[in-house]
Amino acid sequence: MAGLLKALVSASEKAADIARLCRHEEPLFQLLVAEKTGADKNRRFLQDFKTLADVLIQEVIKHDLGTEFPELQGHIGGEESNEFTNAQGETVAVRVCGTVGETAALLGSVLAPEQAAAELLAAAAHRDVVLGDAALDGVALSILPEDLAIWIDPIDSTNEYIRGREDVAPVDGISPAGLCSALVLIGAYDRCSGCPVLGVINEPFFRRDPLTHRWQGRYHWGVAYQDTRLCSLSPPPPPRPPPCVVLSRAEGPGVRAALDPLCGGRLRFAAGAGYKMLCVILGLADAYVLSEGSTFAWDACAPHAILRALGGGTVALAEALRARRVGDTGPPPELLYNRPAEGGVG
Repeated sequence: MAGLLKALVSASEKAADIARLCRHEEPLFQLLVAEKTGADKNRRFLQDFKTLADVLIQEVIKHDLGTEFPELQGHIGGEESNEFTNAQGETVAVRVCGTVGETAALLGSVLAPEQAAAELLAAAAHRDVVLGDAALDGVALSILPEDLAIWIDPIDSTNEYIRGREDVAPVDGISPAGLCSALVLIGAYDRCSGCPVLGVINEPFFRRDPLTHRWQGRYHWGVAYQDTRLCSLSPPPPPRPPPCVVLSRAEGPGVRAALDPLCGGRLRFAAGAGYKMLCVILGLADAYVLSEGSTFAWDACAPHAILRALGGGTVALAEALRARRVGDTGPPPELLYNRPAEGGVG
């Protein structure tokens, strides 16, 4: 189990490297931020480059985890389809091949004529990641990889990743928007129960190095399995009234009106489901409330596992409200990850 947790962290670090690379290297950055219009819109491929960056990160994580733990193959899910239509009308399935050259050739068939971009991405996909985290070496659990499945969100808050804003001032430590909210999320759940048991959140754009001006990241992990609760973070202090609640700016006026009197002016807003859950994990907010059906298993699985490791949780809001209305005062139902949401789409 310790090996699997290290593999999740390593995969998140490689994913973060690719996310940073796409913003740092000029051949990739120009594709990332290009707004193609008119006849030029579909010149290279039907989906734009930001989707390819997402897909490649997802496929790298699938490849690395599946290679090290064959028991997980076929049980790793993510947000993106890996199929693209190139300029010749051919369907290309993006994947990590056996060699750097083969991967570069495959990516080149999607990105043509941007061969330099394809080669940069292929080299990053095959680069080894070395972790120097002694805390990970001490994690030993009895759960077997064949009992688990994985949800990946390769770049959560993709729109903020593309916009790349670095000058958004935080409010009480919570950034309302910006590059810092673009995260890599990898969560493992028990195939039988659906409970999240391992979670890794990687912040590729945590801060800039003042000398090199390159972005530096950080990661957090948590384990919540049977009676074991382990985390790279300490539990946040108990909430003090009034509570701080973080919301999406798209949240409806009814929810805002219901929460505002309870929060005493401490309603905060941010982008990205993963980032808002991270704000709760870090103790910057006491809760994240979402009433819209806009969040998926890959958004919540990794943060949920870390929250469980810290004594928190992620509740199915509609079910919890129904239970309260009929007088049920027991623990509210938490999200599960091994079956589709009833009535959900996508």
